[in-house]
Amino acid sequence: MRIGIRREQIPILVFFLLLLAAFSACFLAEKNYEFVFYIGVIVFFLAIFIITNSRVYYPNALLWALWTWALMHLSGGAFYINQKLLYEIILIPLSEKYPVFRYDQLVHIVGFATATVTMYYILKPLLRKDVKTWTSLSIVVASSGLGIGAFNEIVEFLATVFLPRTNVGGYLNTSLDLVADLIGALVAVVIIQIINRRGPAAE
Repeated sequence: MRIGIRREQIPILVFFLLLLAAFSACFLAEKNYEFVFYIGVIVFFLAIFIITNSRVYYPNALLWALWTWALMHLSGGAFYINQKLLYEIILIPLSEKYPVFRYDQLVHIVGFATATVTMYYILKPLLRKDVKTWTSLSIVVASSGLGIGAFNEIVEFLATVFLPRTNVGGYLNTSLDLVADLIGALVAVVIIQIINRRGPAAE
């Protein structure tokens, strides 16, 4: 198995490891084991990236987007505004019935747009060069991103099973998360279309 990091990827990896180290120290000091658990999940996916890096061309912009997603996610569990956890903050009050639009949903939109684009680059080496059916491809890629979103909800469920205290929320929170994931996946489809129209220079 060949494992390699391109030279221009080294700063991104260093920043990523520093990010994880800083938040790990913070969460351990606060005994926030829910987010220690999430850091373990991030490390797992980081390992997958390193293993697949020699076979999949991950653009640097995509890697920085993944770094930003991790930063937003970990910040949501670490910081408070007016004694309220960042993940619970309403950014724009759009409904009196539902808790939208929250920081949590923003992270899901950004995160699963990024995850969907990542799935596109993983699938791209398997595609024929003459693929023109972008509608079908968009459905497959968006579904792949939503699959990652569903896996994320399973991870959050496991956190509630194995940890005594979490801020995961109930059924409504899970449903709103999935809606935000869908919005992110649709945004990603548009981004992928733009990338393909611009050609390799856009990557």
